[in-house]
Amino acid sequence: MKSSPTHYGSVAVTIHWLSAIAILALLGSGFRAASMTDSAAKEAILTFHVPLGSVILLLTLLRLFWWWRVDQKPMPVSGDPAWQTFTAKTIHVLFYVVILGMSASGIGIVALSGAGGILFGPEAGPLPDFSQFPPRGPHGLGARLMLALFALHAGAALYHHFIKGDGLIWRMWFGSRNAGSGS
Repeated sequence: MKSSPTHYGSVAVTIHWLSAIAILALLGSGFRAASMTDSAAKEAILTFHVPLGSVILLLTLLRLFWWWRVDQKPMPVSGDPAWQTFTAKTIHVLFYVVILGMSASGIGIVALSGAGGILFGPEAGPLPDFSQFPPRGPHGLGARLMLALFALHAGAALYHHFIKGDGLIWRMWFGSRNAGSGS
């Protein structure tokens, strides 16, 4: 369950991959909803998007608690230049910052707009124009930042796997494989 100096444990791996899948689904549904004008279709997408955003918030808080109180991350990659180690750590921290910011702005949008009653409660009617609420700007910016972070993170993992051939990608998978010694 716990991580070793060279490999992530099953709890961390499970949280990582559940989060990755959910974030991709959130980005897809969020960009789709933002481009829609049909309120009923947008409402259908948001009844999926909003609870999934709550799941990501809970997974992120669980992950932070896991690292803080229960487990330790594996050692950084040995032999990588210092700038790569710094960049990897920075991207990981930015993931947390953006996820928490997107959660806060999403909650703010729903709370300020009153859309919660339409999406999950007894209220009926068209959804409000979310662009009229201040948290909408940061939420959209956060989505674009998340795409960039996701691309950088996945690109680095693929670089390690296919270019460097160091087996690093297997650190974030179940069981033990011939994995590199970094995150």
